[in-house]
Amino acid sequence: VRLQAFGGGLVQAGGSLRLSCAASGSIFGINDMGWYRQAPGKQRELVAKITFAGIPTYTGSLKDRFTISRDNAGPTVGLQMNNLKPEYTGVYYCTVEWLGDDFWGQGTQVTVSS
Repeated sequence: VRLQAFGGGLVQAGGSLRLSCAASGSIFGINDMGWYRQAPGKQRELVAKITFAGIPTYTGSLKDRFTISRDNAGPTVGLQMNNLKPEYTGVYYCTVEWLGDDFWGQGTQVTVSS
C-alpha cells in the first residue's frame, strides 16, 4: 500500500486547510484510514480516523474544528481543518490499516501562524 498526501501549507490562525491522501497499490482490504500529527519536539498523535463504514473518531475537542471523510472508491481520506490554531502546527501523516498492518504516508507540513 502506498499513500500520497496533499494539501499542507502555511495559513494564518483562524484559517482553513484541507488535506487529502490517496492510497494505491494493494488497496483491497483497507480498513481504517486516518490522520496523525507530529508537532515539533513531540510524539506523533492521532488526530482523527474513520472506519470503512464511514464512522469517524476524533481526538479531544478537534471534532469541533476538523472533519474527516473518505471515499472508498479511491480510496482517499480527507481532513478539513477549520479555525486553525498555531498549536496545530506540525507534520500531518495519513495512515491506513491494511490486513492488520499500519501503513504511513510521507507527511505533509501544516504551519499555522499567529
